Amino acid sequence: VSVLAGLIVFLGYTIIDGYISTQDARNDFLKKEIVVLDKQLEEIKRLKEQAAALLARKQVIESLQGDRAEAVHLLNEMAKQIPEGVYLKSIKQNGRTITLNGYTQSNARVSALMRNLEASQWIEGPKLIEIKAVTVDKRRVSEFSMTATMKRPSAGEVKK
Repeated sequence: VSVLAGLIVFLGYTIIDGYISTQDARNDFLKKEIVVLDKQLEEIKRLKEQAAALLARKQVIESLQGDRAEAVHLLNEMAKQIPEGVYLKSIKQNGRTITLNGYTQSNARVSALMRNLEASQWIEGPKLIEIKAVTVDKRRVSEFSMTATMKRPSAGEVKK
């Protein structure tokens, strides 16, 4: 009976040891596969970061492309919108803000300029900063200063 009991214990130990070694082999395989997957996840993360960086560059380039023709549109729009009797001394652009300085024969012409700029598809929000009477070449005129904002019309709004 004791030999049979010893044989049963030995057989149980051997079977359990076999199960344990099989499970250890499975665990080792899973650990190796987890390492491989972690490397793949790092690669995916790196690729996502590169894609985000490329998208940011693309957006900067698109923005620069959109701004490239902005000065042309501004000057073209100014030529269209300035009424007779208004003479610009300077146009300055800082970002989206435009500052206009000039002379006019009457205050009504400055009002007409502001209405024209408000109706423009490229310029919005004209604000008169100052208007004062001055003498230029022995002529009495009004000197004015105003600001406005450049806007980008959508593709459907652009009139040719």
